[in-house]
Amino acid sequence: MSAIANFQFTWFWLIILLPLPWLVWRFFPTKEDKNSTQEQAETALLHPDLERLQYAFSDAKEGMYHSDRLCKMLWLLLWLSLIITAMRPEYLQEHKEVKNPGRDLMLAVDISRSMLALDFMVRDRYVNRMAVVKGVLDKFIAQRENDRIGLILFADSAYLQSPLTYDKSVIRNMLEKIVPRIAGDATAIGDAIGLAVKKLRDRPATSRIVILLTDGENTAGNLAPQDAIQLADKYNIRIYTIGVGSSGNVPFPQDDGSISMEKMPIDEALLKNIADTTRGAYFRASDKQTLEGIYQQINALEHSKAETKIVFIPTPLYRWPLSVALFILLMLAGLALGRGGRW
Repeated sequence: MSAIANFQFTWFWLIILLPLPWLVWRFFPTKEDKNSTQEQAETALLHPDLERLQYAFSDAKEGMYHSDRLCKMLWLLLWLSLIITAMRPEYLQEHKEVKNPGRDLMLAVDISRSMLALDFMVRDRYVNRMAVVKGVLDKFIAQRENDRIGLILFADSAYLQSPLTYDKSVIRNMLEKIVPRIAGDATAIGDAIGLAVKKLRDRPATSRIVILLTDGENTAGNLAPQDAIQLADKYNIRIYTIGVGSSGNVPFPQDDGSISMEKMPIDEALLKNIADTTRGAYFRASDKQTLEGIYQQINALEHSKAETKIVFIPTPLYRWPLSVALFILLMLAGLALGRGGRW
């Protein structure tokens, strides 16, 4: 864009004031102008040999004529400078703004007793579900550059660990410090969904997303899962559910340090119902690679599209014509002193 195209007046309509001095002089002559005309008439009567008198004072009159003409020009330039100042000239600096509309993403993570099950293998070593979930979630959060992320932990009840925030490091540090069973042994899936709905319902409708990660069944809580599903659907909150762990008997550490086989059922029917009703999706993660693949799919599904907007930042230029006006005013004051105080 050219420099001329980047220049504008905020109040261009004030240009209509430009001929105002001429209109005032034309239709409202001053007393001084009337007296001047009258003096000319009286001079003609008192001095019949006016031509001779004019010749005698021609040098003085010529100097006075040029001085008057210069003053009139300065007054006109002063008025023009003041009008330009009042019109508020601006230079528009072009600025390209790339806007990435993010999502409001609430992570609801199961921290019940069953998350201690040792049915994930990493580098030929069995690790518990919680350790794998932490690692995969950490990578997932790092990829969500423009999203606001919140964290809900649930077991016997649901707790808001972090409200929605752009500070990913806070969420990642909180995840690192999670300890299974710290909030009980049971699983309150309904309460977790209800709390997520409460925190997301006032956010923009197109950005409300919940990722619910659990490895069990709903065994606790004050809100039934079906009621929570209806609330999520009412507020257009999309829920992605992830069932973590293997089916059937899995190795589980005991308090005395031994490992025994325990049955850890996952209510897949409920998780599928949650996802279908809220227009989300259900995933089953029985190993680390599958869990990582799930988060990659969700990342692709909820990808934020970049929008480019060109904005113009105005830089005020009124100081320049105002400075010119002040300079002209000083010149007029100097001329007035030289003319005996007459402007």
